[in-house]
Amino acid sequence: MATLTIEELADFLQTGQAIAGLDLGTKTIGLAMSDLSRRFATPRPVIKRIKFTPDAQTLLEFAQREKVAAFIIGLPVNMDGSSGPRVQATRAFVRAMSEKTDMPFVYWDERLSTVAAERALLEMDVSRAKRAERIDSAAASFILQGALDRLSALGRDGTSVED
Repeated sequence: MATLTIEELADFLQTGQAIAGLDLGTKTIGLAMSDLSRRFATPRPVIKRIKFTPDAQTLLEFAQREKVAAFIIGLPVNMDGSSGPRVQATRAFVRAMSEKTDMPFVYWDERLSTVAAERALLEMDVSRAKRAERIDSAAASFILQGALDRLSALGRDGTSVED
């Protein structure tokens, strides 16, 4: 199944299925998890990157343990909308993951997610050292929340529009 659009994901998901957000970095993978109603994104501890195979295994174990139905992965496009090396690396990661799992991935434009996460952590008066530890998961949470908000706007998030 590899990749879906957010609209395709809305049709794919069943009521009560959680999704996870990923902020793929060169040294860490930021993680966030939705609640079962897919309204809120919560940061989870980062995964320290080693090599692809152990990283993939860690993600798949997380997905199994948390009953993740899909991953929303931040696509680090440039501010002008062009694709650079990080976009290529993210797409390559998803292609490689598709060989290990049938779980769908949705690319989500992550422009400014790290900036927003940094601001939120600063507003919470988190120390510089703790910000460095939490920034990737906070960014994953912003990525996931954007996708959750879009799913809700599509009205196909497992609840009726009249709710």
